[in-house]
Amino acid sequence: MAMQDDNEPLARQNAGPLPGLVREDLDPYSVEELEARIEALQGEISRAAEALERKRNRRSAADALFSFKDN
Repeated sequence: MAMQDDNEPLARQNAGPLPGLVREDLDPYSVEELEARIEALQGEISRAAEALERKRNRRSAADALFSFKDN
């Protein structure tokens, strides 16, 4: 098991299959397989967009909580 560098961004530590997906030759796939792939990827895009929105909302809430304004 490889040790992870704590200074390395999490995205690089857990790159997952994305780098392979973007370089994969799509010519061998049938129309149906490509349609299924697009549907699965669109679902993943939606899931990632929802996670991003949740993180932005939490950050906005934290910023509001910890922002001190001069009165």
